[in-house]
Amino acid sequence: MKQSVTLALTAGEPAGIGPELCLQLALEERQPGIVVVACKHLLQARAQLIGLAVELEDWKPGSRAATEPGRLSVLHVDGLASTDAGKLDPANSAYVVETLRTAARGCLDGIFDGMVTAPVHKGVINDAGIAFSGHTEFLQEVCGVERVVMMLATDELRVALVTTHLPLKDVSAAITPERLTQVTRILDADLRKYFAVEHPVILVAGLNPHAGEGGHLGREEIDVIEPTLEKLRQEDITLTGPLPADTLFTPHWLDNADAVLAMYHDQGLPVLKFQGFGRAVNITLGLPIVRTSVDHGTALDLAGTGKAGAGSLKTAIRVGEQMAKSAKRETFE
Repeated sequence: MKQSVTLALTAGEPAGIGPELCLQLALEERQPGIVVVACKHLLQARAQLIGLAVELEDWKPGSRAATEPGRLSVLHVDGLASTDAGKLDPANSAYVVETLRTAARGCLDGIFDGMVTAPVHKGVINDAGIAFSGHTEFLQEVCGVERVVMMLATDELRVALVTTHLPLKDVSAAITPERLTQVTRILDADLRKYFAVEHPVILVAGLNPHAGEGGHLGREEIDVIEPTLEKLRQEDITLTGPLPADTLFTPHWLDNADAVLAMYHDQGLPVLKFQGFGRAVNITLGLPIVRTSVDHGTALDLAGTGKAGAGSLKTAIRVGEQMAKSAKRETFE
């Protein structure tokens, strides 16, 4: 019997905790079919290092992914240079990028229903001469879409970003009417598509302290954000703001909202991670495929110890499964 959902899981940076998080999944029964996209030898070496007895099964498109405890399906990717835990190796970077490309193309081709990503190390990939600013931007390029949206979520809070991995000095210039319009439309549409929110209520943060204080602390709210939000409201998108970010994240506002739209990375994500670190999920909206990820980094200091917790990965899988099923329902309706 064909599994209702099959998800590709990339193991991330070989020196980090990603491989052992993938292996931990084999300790329990899994509802969606999980196929780990990685070098099989890396998983074998890490399983031996942390003392996990896991049977790794070669997976081929169209076959059923293992869900029984003790077994894990693997789509092998060549090119790994070293398997040392905790020790970054730029020679592994091309392999890491290839695992992402393999999973994404598998989703585009209908082989997988979605992809879940363990953490990568952006620095070492760039050190290898490969321009890489993050999963979000890489998948945008692979999928050939003009705009994507990064959203992190817990069961209680969703925070999407207008800009992502930019130096703070570049943020203001990047918040244009066009970008803000595209991001807001994607957020509204995908909340409806993937999360069954019939009429999303979105809180929008201002860029400046006190949302500009009527222009005394910056004019981005007056010149760009407010006029753009007013036009979007005419499209039946429910938007509140721009609101001061220091008071937006309070029950008064959040209790009746479905998502927050923050202007930049460190405006919204510290609040969300403080509220739910280790059980949050990173979601890429605006893609033609489903993609979720963990909310943490490679944790090189924990790699190879067997002490890393898989809570965020399990959440990413659960949300990825939910989104994939929603996408399938929409396709057949």
